[in-house]
Amino acid sequence: MKFTVVSPEIYTYGAMLIGGVLRDEGYNVSLSTKLSVKPKETLMLSLFSTQHLLSDEIKKLVKDHRSKGGKVYVGGPVSAYFEMVLGELEPDCVCVGEGEETVKKLAGDGVSNDFPGLAFYDDGSEIVFTGKAERVDVNKRPLPLIPPDIGSQDIRGASAYIETHRGCTGGCTFCQVPRYFGRDIQSRSVEDILKEVREFKKRGAKRLSVSGGTGSLFQYKNGEINEEKFIELMKGMAEIMGPKNISSPDIRVDCISDNILEAIRNYTIGWIFFGLESGSDRVLKKMGKGATANQAAEAVAACHEHGLKAAGSFIVGYPGETEEDYEMTKDFITMNQLDDVFISIAEPIPKTPLADLVLRTPDEENPVFVPHTDEYKALKITEAEARSFDLMMHADLFRTNMRPVTNDIFDIYLKNVRKDGDDIRRATAVLRKYYGE
Repeated sequence: MKFTVVSPEIYTYGAMLIGGVLRDEGYNVSLSTKLSVKPKETLMLSLFSTQHLLSDEIKKLVKDHRSKGGKVYVGGPVSAYFEMVLGELEPDCVCVGEGEETVKKLAGDGVSNDFPGLAFYDDGSEIVFTGKAERVDVNKRPLPLIPPDIGSQDIRGASAYIETHRGCTGGCTFCQVPRYFGRDIQSRSVEDILKEVREFKKRGAKRLSVSGGTGSLFQYKNGEINEEKFIELMKGMAEIMGPKNISSPDIRVDCISDNILEAIRNYTIGWIFFGLESGSDRVLKKMGKGATANQAAEAVAACHEHGLKAAGSFIVGYPGETEEDYEMTKDFITMNQLDDVFISIAEPIPKTPLADLVLRTPDEENPVFVPHTDEYKALKITEAEARSFDLMMHADLFRTNMRPVTNDIFDIYLKNVRKDGDDIRRATAVLRKYYGE
């Protein structure tokens, strides 16, 4: 039996991992980012975005392949809301949750209600859910299936993001990670990770980044960050790839220390990416961030004191965000000089608290739907889109490498926020279809 694992747009780590599992089970397996599969092959779709469920191209791929007698299995983060996957894509089944063990059984026995981790339609078009797959042992798995062109991939500067641990101690309302992997941290061994790093380098990877939500939670136990193990990992990766080819960007503002910052300075490209989200403590509390704007400001300052670059992401248009809250975010960017800034509109990922809040919020109170009536009224965009657009231009003026907003940049930003708004409204509509009252 031959399997094709398709991961749209990029080779995700999850797709490579599933490919490695199937390879070591003795199956003929290939990995692709293109939406294509040969008729006699079994298609495994690894999907990481709600937008994938709304893609006409992906829907056509599934429909055409099944019409020719091919099997289609879907997994990845979208499996957390399998009702939407089944309803929108109509595959043979969905692998729900962590899929390493599930795909072994699925590949060997086919769709069955005899083991957990599957969701599918029965003969009467009712959904059968066999239960979420049990958590796997992250130290008992094969090497990922690394494609030969991995060196040409660029995800925020990295050829790939490798997994060092699963789970997150945070409870951010917009994030799926703690709902998907849990809030207990399950870490891999340093030796296992370094073995994988060597394989990625051998296959041509140019730069590797640490994944897992918050890099410094590696080997986190009993409420304590294990600085020693984190430093050992960063040093080991740098010895293999070179310090300019390693990054550990994503870290919570309350999960840093002088030792961690020094390790990042010594063994990586020297960047940290903080999910800052808002300058308003009221909004941060609604988001469940577990940190304040003052803590965020102190974290940015600490990075600069250690000679590091600090980037930050911000979310606007969160239901309940007022104009005053938004102005606090602008003030935060003004007062805390960041080296790079990323802006997004609040997206309701299904089965997160934010999604539940969006379902409860009337459109006339949701900034994603409310027409903007102030400075950018002539652009005919919504309040959330206007805040995103405005904050992008504002951030450019206060970054360490100030960038003037030219006409071309203005047009690009406007196009991007309009697309973001449209995507989120489409996602909200399908969310209501499956989970609305």
